[in-house]
Amino acid sequence: MAEILFAALFGLLVLGVPVAFAIAIAAFLALTFGSRYPAIVIVKEMFSGIDSFPLLAVPFFILAAELMTGGAMTHALLRMTVRYMGHLRGGLGYANVASSTMFAGISGSALADAAGPGAMMIRMMEAGGYPRAYAGALTVSAAVVGPIIPPSIIMIIYAMQDERVSVVALFMAGIVPGLCITGGMLAANWWMSRKRGYIGSEPRADWGERGRATLYALPAVGLIVLIIGGIRAGVFTPTEASVMAVAYALLCGMFVYRSLRLRDLPALLLSAALVSAAVLLILAGARAFAWMLIIEGVPQALAGYIVALDLHPVVFLLAVNVLLLLFGLFLDPMPGVMILVPILAPIAFALGIDPIHFAIVVIVNLTIGLTTPPVGSLLFVVSAAVKLKPTALIRELPPFFLANFVVLMLLTFVPFLSTWLPRASGF
Repeated sequence: MAEILFAALFGLLVLGVPVAFAIAIAAFLALTFGSRYPAIVIVKEMFSGIDSFPLLAVPFFILAAELMTGGAMTHALLRMTVRYMGHLRGGLGYANVASSTMFAGISGSALADAAGPGAMMIRMMEAGGYPRAYAGALTVSAAVVGPIIPPSIIMIIYAMQDERVSVVALFMAGIVPGLCITGGMLAANWWMSRKRGYIGSEPRADWGERGRATLYALPAVGLIVLIIGGIRAGVFTPTEASVMAVAYALLCGMFVYRSLRLRDLPALLLSAALVSAAVLLILAGARAFAWMLIIEGVPQALAGYIVALDLHPVVFLLAVNVLLLLFGLFLDPMPGVMILVPILAPIAFALGIDPIHFAIVVIVNLTIGLTTPPVGSLLFVVSAAVKLKPTALIRELPPFFLANFVVLMLLTFVPFLSTWLPRASGF
């Protein structure tokens, strides 16, 4: 059954079948031709995969991001970062990275970061004299921080695959690695700006202008504080935090910024529903796929084999990084977590690798895959948003990919960066 499962999956992917359907069809074919289980088991497992209270956070965080963009909160954050950084050499690039970092504390999604504030910053950078391809490549790479800084949709999914970690522990673990990615993007932009002579294109704002921009953005920043602070203080769970984020974004958009109107809500709700449905469809198919791996004993057998090799944990982590980087060339992080974590996480634990450290390495690695062709979703989202060919973005990506890769290696070899904050928080 396992042979049919993997052969069908890769065959369907090669044929260009969408990932969600490829996973579900592969599971159905393996069950039909490789076992005696009734086909209804596939349907049962697919429904079980999305019948989860923590998963409610996914559509609510997606909706919160939509309400932010529609309610001028995103514009407020962009305006503040430009006031502080726009006059510097490469300043609009710094503002792009900073806005992605702040928006990451709200959306939990790399694609939402790139499609919302990222697309707006690309237009601002182009107007400021930066090549559109450079601005797009920086946006693609900076959006990697979206799923790392909490809240994070992919971390919620990961915690459902590995019972050794909790959602809150992963949220705490993602803060420092996320800031490391931000630092890497700032450094890459600094280097490229000096190499190419990108000068500050915005007039230097005085402290009065900066103060007014900061005050204007405070309600938007307050949402970040509400989510992270509320979860850390134990006031609400991550799922409850997602609902609070929707309510806060709705109230700010309608009554603070007054740019969100009732007639805007149906379109925003529809957009959030479509994105949520796509995510949940992948999760449903991946649950059936993972169930078949487990009943076939694939994770247990592979774990036993690798443990018997007596590999050093560092060697194992390097091998995992290579595997995930290759995996990320062809599949998005969501199916990657659903398919690979049930196999790899038990092996890592058996080798003595901290589950939280391993989780961050996997999540960062798979998220970097969103920036790599041929299937990098971020490339196509940004190219569509600003009407730019993906090949133009790819030509500008190497320095930013290198920066993200250096951060990935740092996180791999220095577990303290991922584990100290969760441990200090009692996880």
